Amino acid sequence: MKLHDLRPPDGANKSRKRKGRGIAAGQGKTAGRGTKGQASRAGGTKGPYFEGGQLPLVRRLPRVRGFTNIFKVEYVPVNLSRLQVFEAQAEVSPATLAAAGIIKSPEVPVAILGDGEVDRPLVVKAHRVSASAKAKIEGAGGSVDLLPWEVNRGRRGSVGGGPAGESLRG
Repeated sequence: MKLHDLRPPDGANKSRKRKGRGIAAGQGKTAGRGTKGQASRAGGTKGPYFEGGQLPLVRRLPRVRGFTNIFKVEYVPVNLSRLQVFEAQAEVSPATLAAAGIIKSPEVPVAILGDGEVDRPLVVKAHRVSASAKAKIEGAGGSVDLLPWEVNRGRRGSVGGGPAGESLRG
């Protein structure tokens, strides 16, 4: 067998229907569209928006109000109950949280929330810490450090916000 002997099996390749090419073609005259009516005309089918002249559903619904704040900072919440995997005096930062599999990426801002208990002293470094979480961490003998964060603000340049809202731009 040579390359020029290779061919697809019989019936594998089917020729397309040539509609509207006469009675002998089997799809002549009306070309399978039926007789008369909107669907028989060229360009006759309307889009999904069209409802036969009735006011479309999209126009009957009230419009969406408000706006999307493009400068919003999305924090990844981490509860104190998730910090039980760390040893005493361990540093809890976005990098160590990502390494432990608690958060997906160390680049995202992290917020520590107060759900759960802490029974060992931890050094917590996060972008935001709730008041109850801070009290529980310091009550267990640990410490809390707030990390600064930067937000890309498009054409205006990169503006820092830190927990207190101070600007990093000069």
